[in-house]
Amino acid sequence: MRLGLSLGYQTAWSTPADHLALAQEADRLGYSVVWAAEAYGSDSPSMLAWMAGQTERIDVGAAVMQIPARTPAATAMTAATIDALSGGRFRLGLGVSGPQVSEGWHGVRFAKPLARTREFVDIVKLAIARKEVAYDGEHYTLPLPDGPGKALRLGFHPPREHIPIYLAAVGPKNLELAGEIADGWLAVFYAPEFAEEQLASVRAGRAKVGKELAGFDVVPSVPVVIGDDVASCAELVRWYAALYVGGMGSRQQNFYNQLATRMGYGDAAREVQDLYLAKRQRDAAAAVPMEFIDRTSLLGPKERIAERMREYAAAGVTTLSVTLFVADRDSGVQTLRTVAEALDLSGVGE
Repeated sequence: MRLGLSLGYQTAWSTPADHLALAQEADRLGYSVVWAAEAYGSDSPSMLAWMAGQTERIDVGAAVMQIPARTPAATAMTAATIDALSGGRFRLGLGVSGPQVSEGWHGVRFAKPLARTREFVDIVKLAIARKEVAYDGEHYTLPLPDGPGKALRLGFHPPREHIPIYLAAVGPKNLELAGEIADGWLAVFYAPEFAEEQLASVRAGRAKVGKELAGFDVVPSVPVVIGDDVASCAELVRWYAALYVGGMGSRQQNFYNQLATRMGYGDAAREVQDLYLAKRQRDAAAAVPMEFIDRTSLLGPKERIAERMREYAAAGVTTLSVTLFVADRDSGVQTLRTVAEALDLSGVGE
């Protein structure tokens, strides 16, 4: 199992300089990849291109580049360019986002996300491989049939003809699609105790194309808080869990709430959502079960985190990407070092 660093996106309490310093420390410590995200603020490719030029070995990954935000061809151009800038260190994570962002921010209908993802990935692969991009799908048609456009191919030679593609997937059908068409899965709220059902969906997708799970990168983003008292560490993660389970999406369509329900926390998930949507965020955070937080996070002293890492590795994780819940840059750097020490202690590192 390798280590990754999930930086998320820029917020009111982070700066590009902070994220760069953490990425550079992860690079020095031998982490395999640093991921940047986007929602409706900072974009991921700008951050990744900037970090790629100021790091040496670590891969830079989009977690994610939003499918409704760009055409497939533009995504391929960006991926190929960052791969060239970084010397072949780019990983392309893709996701459909959610209905509120897709339709409210990008003006793109959210309907049929699986079919759109499949076609999008098809076109991205064609373009990066420098094949002629001609495509006749339900959602994308290239070139348009009633105009002067012609089928084109990428206008420069990137370092690789295939850039690793990851899908951010939560539901069973999307997990199966990831296994079928992608090189890896970007997971959230991954609990070793409940992973087998999710991995079964991935395996089903792999089997469709004659492949096994071996070689497929399982990459959960896992909150980490170092400290002596596990309950106190969990308090720092509680608000994050409440936001996703309770407030990320609508009452009818919240993928994270549905995931928590499939994991066995249905009653708590409903309560958290009811409270969050009633604008009682503090009560919603208090309603998140401690067990849910502990099972989906790395909490406590180094020795406990090392033991938990063994469980993640046994549950199929190949790249454990940590999300730092820290107060400042120095604390983040120290946490990265402690996590690397914990991996050494665990005995499951590559």
